[in-house]
Amino acid sequence: MKLKALLLLICTLGVTAVKAQKISIIPAPNNLEVKAGSFELSSSTAISHDDKTEDMARFLQQVIKDDTGLELGIGSKKQMNQLIHLKIISGKKDNKEAYSLEIDKNKISIAASDNQGLFYGIQSLRQLLLANRSSSNVIQLPVLNIDDQPRFSWRAFMLDESRYFKGMDQVKKLLDQMALLKMNVFHWHLTDDQGWRIEIKKYPALTEIGSKRTNSQIGGWGSEKRSGKPHGGFYTQEQIKEIVAYAKKRFITIVPEIEMPGHSSAAIASYPWLGTDGQKIEVPVVFGKRPDTYNVTDKKVYTFLTDVLDEVMQLFPSNVIHIGGDEVKYDHWKNSPTVNAYMKEHDLESPADLQIHFTNRISQYLESKGKRMMGWNEILGHNVHEYQKEEDTQVKTELAKGTIIHFWKGDLNLARTAIVNGYDIVNSLHSFTYLDYSHKSISLEKAYEFDPIPEGLEKKYHDKVIGVGCQMWGEWIPTVARMDEQIFPRIAAYAEVGWTSLGSKSFSDFSKSLKDLKHYWTQRGIGYTQ
Repeated sequence: MKLKALLLLICTLGVTAVKAQKISIIPAPNNLEVKAGSFELSSSTAISHDDKTEDMARFLQQVIKDDTGLELGIGSKKQMNQLIHLKIISGKKDNKEAYSLEIDKNKISIAASDNQGLFYGIQSLRQLLLANRSSSNVIQLPVLNIDDQPRFSWRAFMLDESRYFKGMDQVKKLLDQMALLKMNVFHWHLTDDQGWRIEIKKYPALTEIGSKRTNSQIGGWGSEKRSGKPHGGFYTQEQIKEIVAYAKKRFITIVPEIEMPGHSSAAIASYPWLGTDGQKIEVPVVFGKRPDTYNVTDKKVYTFLTDVLDEVMQLFPSNVIHIGGDEVKYDHWKNSPTVNAYMKEHDLESPADLQIHFTNRISQYLESKGKRMMGWNEILGHNVHEYQKEEDTQVKTELAKGTIIHFWKGDLNLARTAIVNGYDIVNSLHSFTYLDYSHKSISLEKAYEFDPIPEGLEKKYHDKVIGVGCQMWGEWIPTVARMDEQIFPRIAAYAEVGWTSLGSKSFSDFSKSLKDLKHYWTQRGIGYTQ
């Protein structure tokens, strides 16, 4: 039953106490029961915990203080009447992210089988407090029961910093908002043609040279206009560690993306021998697909890439490493005698075969380190671009089966075929999930109505769609203010797409709940588009 119908039922039964109270939670819970009465939260309310939940109790104490100004004590359950109790219940749910939130007239109880579930229960309670805050020192909350768990295990937001470096404070801000919305994967696009943003100690020129460009294209694709300003920036390994630890406390996994074999100009500008031509180039100031590509047939280049991945894996505990693999231009490979000789030696008939052959080598390397490879759907050999020649994408080489396919472009039949052939996919179809697209192109409602399960996919394959990602590409987003306007409020819609079952979704209810989130963002100086 939808929230609106539940509240109407309560009102018609004459329960006036709940009438002024709001149930405003994004993403919407999957099972919600509203009852009569209210709980009064005030400074006399205390938080109780057991040995397993003390850290969560202190986290809850801090966020309530930050969000409402109320300072709650922490103590033993036996000492208190009006309390919030946190508990771990072994075997409550197989899903570590599942939680229950029960509010009655005398207490609030949040229970889960793991601290991650407790954390999400706390986020739901926070949103109820934000929705029902008042000028007094007492916040009245509706009596209710929530039993909740996510629809998908992968609920991602991607930030592209290769094009414009945003910095640690902005990343932490985004992680905080992801946590409030129960998103659990921060996909960090750290390398591309226009900038290399992660320190690699074995190859210092990647940041000494590759993190800087002399100018930036402005005005859109094909524009001759330039900013007239240099741009640069990168994260040291110590900063990376700090951000990874910050995300971990919010139960967010950071999945780094290190682009290969295309989108590699910043690296080639740093070390020209990485390119197929071996020519010296500068870090591009123009956005879009650049022509040169790693020479994947050169043993030195393979060693470079595995060296980089070794340092990346030391920094990021994620089980998944994203290798990009999109928009590879094949002209340099086709014109290289060395590459052609390699392809003949290894019985590779097309440039796409060569790319899959290389990608499988990277997959095997990552697998040997206990990691799993992820890449954009071109790594299957798909021809989804008008500039690719059909004969260049005729493939007989099969991509490693353990690969996660990040579907972003092409006919959905490609996604369905990949699923039926045994691949897990994350669905990030660009026409629904690209945050750099205008709000006219992807409205809030269009974002909200996206379903990661491709239409017509047999139910037996649904579990192969592990989730959804929304992408903040940065080519035309130079400032933090501009970035915020593109991300917010649509990120909230994608959070609900990832968490809430189709039967529990309502755009009308979502829109009403969003008003409280917008107020919260305004208080924190986060801009958004109305």
